[in-house]
Amino acid sequence: MADARARAIGINHVALEVGDIDQALEFYGRLFRFELRGRGKDSAFIDLGDQFLALQAGRRQPADDGRHFGLVVDDKEAVRAALQEAGIGPLPGPFLDFLDPWGNRIEIVGYENIQFTKAPDVLRGMGLSSLNKTEKAKKELADKGM
Repeated sequence: MADARARAIGINHVALEVGDIDQALEFYGRLFRFELRGRGKDSAFIDLGDQFLALQAGRRQPADDGRHFGLVVDDKEAVRAALQEAGIGPLPGPFLDFLDPWGNRIEIVGYENIQFTKAPDVLRGMGLSSLNKTEKAKKELADKGM
């Protein structure tokens, strides 16, 4: 008998609650180059090709501890330098994690080192068609038939 459950196949977006949309766009603009997908009074949508990051005004909970999301970038060291220039220290641990001014914990992940991939047409549309993977990441993908 076939399994009738839906299969989770990806993430369309992540929503972060922030204090102020203009301040959040200024903050994230100091760390990353990005294009806005859309903007409202209490929200903004940062384009990630076939995905997006939603910023919503109104964060009220305390800072994240272990809860976080991994944001894939084309140049992890450029983010490290931007954080340092902005006076933001990485959190302790083996990864490049930081807290934004509203307490959202973000882990920066380099595209070349992980299984995560973007389809070639999406990379081309983002102007990133020259991104490569490490041999380890290629093997992990190949072992899954990708």
